[in-house]
Amino acid sequence: MTQTAQALAPEITILERGWLSANSIVFAGARSGTAVVDTGYCAHAAQTVALVDATLGGRPLARILNTHLHSDHCGGNAALQAAWPGAQTAIPPGQAAHVRHWDPYALSYAPTGQECPRFRFDGLLQPGTEVVLGDRPWQVHAAPGHDPHSVVLFEPQDALLISADALWENGFGVVFPELEGEDAFAAVGATLDLIERLAPRTVIPGHGPVFHGVPRALEVARRRLDGFVREPRRHALYAAKVLLKYKLLEWQQISLAELQGWTTATPYFGLLHARHFGDEAPGPWLLRLVAELVRSGAATRQGDTLHNA
Repeated sequence: MTQTAQALAPEITILERGWLSANSIVFAGARSGTAVVDTGYCAHAAQTVALVDATLGGRPLARILNTHLHSDHCGGNAALQAAWPGAQTAIPPGQAAHVRHWDPYALSYAPTGQECPRFRFDGLLQPGTEVVLGDRPWQVHAAPGHDPHSVVLFEPQDALLISADALWENGFGVVFPELEGEDAFAAVGATLDLIERLAPRTVIPGHGPVFHGVPRALEVARRRLDGFVREPRRHALYAAKVLLKYKLLEWQQISLAELQGWTTATPYFGLLHARHFGDEAPGPWLLRLVAELVRSGAATRQGDTLHNA
């Protein structure tokens, strides 16, 4: 698992975590106090606590912020709240009621077959407002598409963008509303347009290293989006492989029989299959997904066992 700490400025440290856990951004402002944006997946929660503690050098964590509530971005919230009970947590407003009453289905954890320990929130990251991190004001912008409730954070002085999964160096995250039958590709395009208007010089993505070539990244993202718009089945296939690979990162290895059981019990796979691949029987379709993961180098197969690669 990747766990690289990089100091972007004296008050900002990026913890590059890999793909199971999203990157975490730790702030230590002299006046605004300490904070972390995004907290990784629950399987890495103990490591998240240790990394944040080491980065802060003994200072207590004062605030937790989430760009959105996918399990790889907020799965460490509960552990951080337990380690620092006084830490205040802020989330985007769209799913506040589901967090308050804790609805794992509405929060996407049950449909994707993922986990997230229950956490509380104390405030909201309202688009159109600012939040002070590392003694600097960061603008909160709505960034729907990958997740309809996601936000990105922009610091205009140095043109820094925390882009979550709205923009990576080589693409963007699965457009989950599309898997549920909602039209969301246009929202992805609008968010890419927003990022272009903000004109960041440095992007801290949800996954992968910090990057600076924003025009190129936007070009790659738009080309990818155009392909998905022209052929939605291509996006659905990509989403299915991402969901499989994500769980394989957690399991590291699984028998094909157990994998079949998990996909049968995971609602998003039923949606994907019924909506886009109904011409294939579920068993052969799953074996085709496994074969594509192996062919791409994302997994290896030994007999009836699939291994992460």
